Amino acid sequence: MEISGHTQLLCLIGSPVGHSGSPAMYNYSFDRLGLDYAYLAFDVKEEETADAFQALRLFGAKGFNITMPCKTAALRCCDELSTAARLIGAVNTVVNEGGRLIGHNTDGLGWVRGCRASGFDISGKKMMIAGSGGAATAIAITAALEGLGELAIFAQRDHFFANAEATVEKIRGHVPGCKVSLYDLADKERFYAEISNSDIFTNATRVGMKPMDEMSLIEDKSAFRKDLVVSDVVYNPRTTKLLADAQAAGCRNVPGISMLLWQGVEAFRLYTGLDMPVEEVREKYFSE
Repeated sequence: MEISGHTQLLCLIGSPVGHSGSPAMYNYSFDRLGLDYAYLAFDVKEEETADAFQALRLFGAKGFNITMPCKTAALRCCDELSTAARLIGAVNTVVNEGGRLIGHNTDGLGWVRGCRASGFDISGKKMMIAGSGGAATAIAITAALEGLGELAIFAQRDHFFANAEATVEKIRGHVPGCKVSLYDLADKERFYAEISNSDIFTNATRVGMKPMDEMSLIEDKSAFRKDLVVSDVVYNPRTTKLLADAQAAGCRNVPGISMLLWQGVEAFRLYTGLDMPVEEVREKYFSE
């Protein structure tokens, strides 16, 4: 890939970004499709978000991805927001449309696309999700927007519980066709009762990630059924204890690395209008 005076800039902002695989993934895809784009990563602190937006607008950047800790601050810097970004309350992808910076959130859609790629269509189905953070919010709201029939949210009664309550109100107000309820994660009787009549269980907590990699929210393995789909947002390790137990019980799994891949695919489409060479990217950057 040769950079010229016509090469268009795309990038990632956030902190830290040195570990990110996005530059390699995007630049490989640009090269494969013959697109004159270059993708870089810039370390930007949360308080520098507005300055970064101003600079990228001035430079005429085609677009940019946003990672922590800048996703929420980015909301105030966009000229326009997609419905998903506005309801989720965070932006992870910005597209420059003639000088107007349009904020999107592809995290939840990445999860939906990951489910579809695994052969599971969420339309009309019931999901039980554990968590109240950014990933849980993105998945819950996007799933509702994409046709989920019913949603049971389980969250810890801590200072993040208000996030889950806000998510419930947003879904009830904007997607009335999706029935939604909220429960205390500590209520184990209700927890297992909801699993028993759900089509998919999603872990959107940190349980399963180091130093909790030997833990799973589903301790009673009899809760796993062959017709239950199990997904996890944790992608390090690739196969969490939750997914290993589910797989052993014959459940279909949707791993966290799938969400990471497909949110990038959606952002690529927003930038270029084209499909990323998904299978090549998956094999090159997302295989174990």
